[in-house]
Amino acid sequence: MNITSKFFQRRIAKPNFSSTPSEVLFGVQQGSVLGPILFLLYTADLLQLVKRHQLTPHAYADDTQIYGSCRPADSAVLSEKLSVCVGTVSAWMAANRLQLNHVKTEVLWCSSSCRQHQVPTDPVRISNTDVLPVKSVRDLGVYIDDDVTMRAHVTTVVRSCFAALCQIRSVRRSLPSHALLTLVRALIVSKVDYCNSVLAGMSRHLHGRLQSVLNAAARLVFLARRNDHITPLLRDLHWLRVP
Repeated sequence: MNITSKFFQRRIAKPNFSSTPSEVLFGVQQGSVLGPILFLLYTADLLQLVKRHQLTPHAYADDTQIYGSCRPADSAVLSEKLSVCVGTVSAWMAANRLQLNHVKTEVLWCSSSCRQHQVPTDPVRISNTDVLPVKSVRDLGVYIDDDVTMRAHVTTVVRSCFAALCQIRSVRRSLPSHALLTLVRALIVSKVDYCNSVLAGMSRHLHGRLQSVLNAAARLVFLARRNDHITPLLRDLHWLRVP
């Protein structure tokens, strides 16, 4: 992008003082309000390119996802369509001085649990690379598994939260109660609450695993024993149960 602009540093000390302007011949400064707008203009053709292959694109910042659906018997056709689409995208990126990162490219086939035996396991051709289907992918901090049960996401959240609880427990005697509660809210509750709308319809077993994290966090805050009743503790903290 050949963009000429003037960049002024933010005024810091004196209200009537500005730094010397410096000319930017290419691109824009990092953090500029023009950056996101120019990026969208620069990559607008990419989404239309995917739609021409009868697939659905989804873009967030510099990450682009391509979706398609089919019957189990037509999975080979969809795989070929996806391969051709990504090949076209790769050529478009090369023509626009961009590069497709094959290392970060993943393929996920989603189906119900009873249809898992019909999910293809053959690699999908992405440009000159064969990409094997994976069992789960990470999408903006949420792990989506191939049977869409959210088991991978819950497992990751529970493991991360209990690891953080162990670290907090090791220093809890040195912390005042308000600092301990702040740590628990920042490192535990925020992870359980993150994107919790995608967990709607989740199984009772997975709900119980997330609830065990909140129960352990509440007992840590009040220094309660494992066999103490948890409902009064959750009520005092104003924490709702996971469901």
